[in-house]
Amino acid sequence: MRFFLDTEFIERGPKYPVTLISIGIVDARGGELYLVSSDFREEDCSDWVKANVLPYLGKSPRLPLSDIAVLVREWVDLQSEGSKPEFWGYYSDYAWVVFAQMFGTMMDLPKGWPMFCLDIKQYADSLGNPKLPEQGKGEHNALADALWNKDAYDFLDKLESTRGGR
Repeated sequence: MRFFLDTEFIERGPKYPVTLISIGIVDARGGELYLVSSDFREEDCSDWVKANVLPYLGKSPRLPLSDIAVLVREWVDLQSEGSKPEFWGYYSDYAWVVFAQMFGTMMDLPKGWPMFCLDIKQYADSLGNPKLPEQGKGEHNALADALWNKDAYDFLDKLESTRGGR
């Protein structure tokens, strides 16, 4: 099963770990999961994050990172129906790090899950960087971004198949 994810996070450089603020995941059928962490401190956020991320968190309850990890695992396993999950993000390097850290180290990811996230930007690059669909509203809300990731992937997949690639 293919999953499209996005995270919002605090990133302050080499002396501090990347810290999850929120995560959005959409499955290939359109199922959605959106969770907000209670473990980040707003005072650690950059001015950009305060202006562009925090106002869009919505009214979702804030949960400890350990609870988010359990909910993500349960939801992905339920949606996967026993198949190996495949994760996709857009410029997903930091998102994957903060995603994996929810479970501990990369070695602590749930059994059968990949230790990498496929990247939609790299997929687009391999196809000559076509103009992707506009996102519209919601940029920097993890769920809205995850939904757009699915749209962008679907666009690229259709483009590739019309070119005879799939």
